[in-house]
Amino acid sequence: MARDNNQVLKSLPIVVGALGGTLLLVNRFLTPELTESQARSDALGVLLSALLIFTGLLWQQVQPRSPEAVELIGKEGFELAPDLPEAVKAELAWASLMLLTNTVTRTVIVCDRGKVLLRRGILGDNPEVKPGAILQRVIEKQKPVYLVDLKLYPGRIEFDYLPRNTQGVICQPIGKRGVLVLGANAPRSYTQQDENWIAGIADKLDVCFSCYLNDVAPAEI
Repeated sequence: MARDNNQVLKSLPIVVGALGGTLLLVNRFLTPELTESQARSDALGVLLSALLIFTGLLWQQVQPRSPEAVELIGKEGFELAPDLPEAVKAELAWASLMLLTNTVTRTVIVCDRGKVLLRRGILGDNPEVKPGAILQRVIEKQKPVYLVDLKLYPGRIEFDYLPRNTQGVICQPIGKRGVLVLGANAPRSYTQQDENWIAGIADKLDVCFSCYLNDVAPAEI
């Protein structure tokens, strides 16, 4: 509904300008005798109508369109590793719910030292997460990676554990332990505020894992 309202507002100058120009033309034809003052008024009206139309066309080009969302291919699910402490399960459940309800995220995957702890949202067919070059770099460099339009990246093949038509992906390190992988159903849909929010949740998960999962031997990544 908001998008429709924006489109109407952007088209309004064009409609008003065209209507004004048409009415001026009709008035000119219906006037039996044209005075000098009316000629000046008509010229000014035509100029204003043209300006309105030009402004409307400019808005159509300059103002960005909202990215097109798709229906992700997969089944909705909520999977937790069964051997986790209850405190970790509760933290993962809360974190994934916040991400799914407060951002454009449709798929959440959490890994800790090579082990998949959580899969939630629209799930892909492959339950195994095998880190490729992108995920490896995120873990090693301790810096998040945002793939704004996944189909444009050759490295997208490593994300075969996400729904195959995932549009955007954020890979957020969880301390030095693991990674948070988020999939969206629209390209270029995460904002800077979303990225800050995601980083904060990853930090919170890192604290939780450090408290409750230190007895787990690190796995090879």
